[in-house]
Amino acid sequence: MQRTALYWLVYTQTDSEFMLGLIVFASQFPSFLFSPLGGVVSDRYNRYRVMLFTQIAAMIQAVLLVVVILFTKYALWEIFALSILLGIINAFDVPARQSLVHEIVADKDDLPNAIALNSSMVNLAWLIGPAVSGIVLEKLGAGICFLINAISFIAVITSLLLMKFPKFIPQKHTKKVLGEFKEGWEYLKHTPSIGFVILLIASVSLLVLPYNTLLPVYAKVIFKGNATTFGYLNSAIGLGAIGGAIMLASLKTGVNLKRLLFIYLLVFGVGLILFSHITNFPMALVFSMLLGFGRMSQTTISNTIVQTHVSQEMRGRVMGYFAMAFFGMMPLGGLLVGSASQYIGTPNTILAEGIAAILIAFLFFPFLRKEILKTKDKIKLIELEDPSVKIDQ
Repeated sequence: MQRTALYWLVYTQTDSEFMLGLIVFASQFPSFLFSPLGGVVSDRYNRYRVMLFTQIAAMIQAVLLVVVILFTKYALWEIFALSILLGIINAFDVPARQSLVHEIVADKDDLPNAIALNSSMVNLAWLIGPAVSGIVLEKLGAGICFLINAISFIAVITSLLLMKFPKFIPQKHTKKVLGEFKEGWEYLKHTPSIGFVILLIASVSLLVLPYNTLLPVYAKVIFKGNATTFGYLNSAIGLGAIGGAIMLASLKTGVNLKRLLFIYLLVFGVGLILFSHITNFPMALVFSMLLGFGRMSQTTISNTIVQTHVSQEMRGRVMGYFAMAFFGMMPLGGLLVGSASQYIGTPNTILAEGIAAILIAFLFFPFLRKEILKTKDKIKLIELEDPSVKIDQ
């Protein structure tokens, strides 16, 4: 709700696609800068306590945003400053949060399904939040959206306090923070099954995922709607994403995720291409669901591949690099997309993003195919050693 209201507030005050890109940049670029450090912190310290601290900090940021919007004659720079603050908080929150998923799941064979279920929860929020936000924006204004978000942290922090984790045993760290940062980088360079996937997600985050920067333009200009229209567009994307999450959560153990990653990246690109020049709102909602399905599926599969292949001692640092690639490249892409739409128009920019998704899929196809063949060879070896074992390829 906060994100939807924030983007709408900036766009309605400025009528500028570039300013939309700039607010995305302000809120997410700190993740690019600080996520690797957040990964080191996640590996060094109690991840549960790190996440508890970041959620309290995020609540304080939300309260400050409410005070600024509801009780002062605010300026845009104040909104941008608070967005930057939230970006810094998220840089430390995401690596700890993603690493905790692995600790929560007792049976590691269930990890891919757990990650998919976690994504379905996130996307359920993405379905409901923007729709509610659109209505609240229209009736009560952005300040009330921010107030609801601030109050919601009471439930978040209470839930965290009720969770029970095994006792944290501190590990001895002989290297300094910079040394551990470099160690994580070296690990990625020598683990191509993870490094290439993070490189792929960075490419998608830079060139494809910032499509949502331009959704307010579709809602207000192309569909001649209002904040509610904007909310419905976001919710349709969330509905498609939930479908993808449910599908991924129901997959059998042993399904080749790299093949699915290639397929769903193509689906994402096709969804963007179909959506780009549509002027009929009901059909736009249908295509929004398709691109939401592809977007969520390729992101969740990338996360699952990384989580299931990374070693335990490197988990926080690798997830820090993952957050850097996923969240950190989007603000740069947001600036790029916002600037491009000023020159070639919003529909053509979305079209170009769809084409970019398909090109990225085929660019990385040789690596994905190589990994698929490796997986098939491992499966054949397992089945030769024990004929009673049959693995779904």
